[in-house]
Amino acid sequence: MAFISYYFHWSEKEVLMLDHAQRRRWCKEISTINASLNPSDKNKEKSITELKPF
Repeated sequence: MAFISYYFHWSEKEVLMLDHAQRRRWCKEISTINASLNPSDKNKEKSITELKPF
């Protein structure tokens, strides 16, 4: 939720209104945008959707 809120400046309420699949899709979209804006950093960081849960 924080990832989406940070990049889109959405409130907690707005993010909570999304279902889990929608939140995952937005995280993937944000990660894709970040990778395209920083192609030299592509190998340094993983997408948020590639990270393993605790």
